[in-house]
Amino acid sequence: MAMNFDVAEYYLSKWQEKLRLRDWDIKLHLVKKEWRKTGDIKIDIDDRNAVLLINTVNPKQTNLEEVIIHELLHLKLFGMDQMIEGLLSSVYGNDSEDTKQKLAYGQFMTLLESTVNDLAKSFLLEGGEDKDVSFGRLAKEIEDEIGIQQTTEPA
Repeated sequence: MAMNFDVAEYYLSKWQEKLRLRDWDIKLHLVKKEWRKTGDIKIDIDDRNAVLLINTVNPKQTNLEEVIIHELLHLKLFGMDQMIEGLLSSVYGNDSEDTKQKLAYGQFMTLLESTVNDLAKSFLLEGGEDKDVSFGRLAKEIEDEIGIQQTTEPA
């Protein structure tokens, strides 16, 4: 993923507008150390502030615009996310070692991430400048397994 702060700021501004997040103050922060995530967003719902973190050292995804859309969609869905997490806590408790709680929370997180991924890909296809969907994690797995880098050429 080509990392340029100005390009990231441009995508942030573009998608903040398109996703109707204009009333949020969002700061961009480039992470310049080893980190397990490609992106993340930290949210203060009371003050409507957020910090968008982007991995510049070892990102797993290669499309910067897709990563920014993905993280902004988490912001857009944050209220619903928090409501469902609260419901899960009230039903299953907060013991992360409890099998029922772990199962319910795991299923919710999988559904949330897959939904956000699908929406991000859809928005990218409809309004993105770089419409190439990232296959970052799969590319690494393929390279590790058979020793070749992913290409966009047909097999």
